[in-house]
Amino acid sequence: MKLGIVTPALTLLPRAHAQWEATASFADVVAVVETAERLGYHHCTCSEHVGVPVPIAEVRGGRYYDPLATFGALSAVTQSIRFAAHVIVLGYHHPLAIAKRYGTLDVVSGGRLILGVGVGSLEEEFDLLDAPFSGRGDRADDAMRALRASLSQREPEYHGEYYDYEGFLVDPCAVQDRVPMWVGGRTFRSLRRAVELGDGWAPFGLRTAELGEMLARVELPAGFDVVLQNEHPLDPAGEPDRTAEQLAKFTAIGATAINVRFVHHSRAHYEEQLAALRGVSGVP
Repeated sequence: MKLGIVTPALTLLPRAHAQWEATASFADVVAVVETAERLGYHHCTCSEHVGVPVPIAEVRGGRYYDPLATFGALSAVTQSIRFAAHVIVLGYHHPLAIAKRYGTLDVVSGGRLILGVGVGSLEEEFDLLDAPFSGRGDRADDAMRALRASLSQREPEYHGEYYDYEGFLVDPCAVQDRVPMWVGGRTFRSLRRAVELGDGWAPFGLRTAELGEMLARVELPAGFDVVLQNEHPLDPAGEPDRTAEQLAKFTAIGATAINVRFVHHSRAHYEEQLAALRGVSGVP
């Protein structure tokens, strides 16, 4: 199983984040990611929101670091850990804008991009960005097809229902021959979208039993990643047996990777949990 982290301090979810994260500096984030890399973690994540309405921030949180700037800075101080945008809201961007910006990130990071994508659900943010909310699912499907045709191409060409282009240079473009695209979401439709158009499914907000039921309904392609996120924070240092039990449950329903959330009370404690999970997980 690939181990990834839901990077602390980059997003603050009400009643879910640790107190130290609210005042953490970016230097703290760098230290955590450097430790994760040294311990062999596969990836770190960063989410995208441009602007969250103040009342809604009380539920969804108001802090969201921009993935491009964040991962660009982290790529300069790391060598191997991968960067999973979890997730980019497809409807906010033209596919070629994503291909150019995240393709450049793939270049500067040495081919370490994982492009997490999603349909989005915050209608107010769509309105803010003058992006169509209605029909966003079909538009997202077309955007994924356009991205697959464009991400690693200097002269991309695509002709679809919503996006149609050719005769443009996108230089630089991604250096990976095939940038992994993980589809986020919490519906069976997101899983079907991932199987049909992506390289992995990275759901959130679902119980293990719900995840298992959904996964049992589909036949997964070879090499497909199932990237699960624990509902309740793990405490591998304090509760190693319970942590191992949760990892075993994820493995049993087909997980190939996990976006880990920890119990943690300080940066030092978070780094201790990183090391403890390596010991519990048995991942070499």
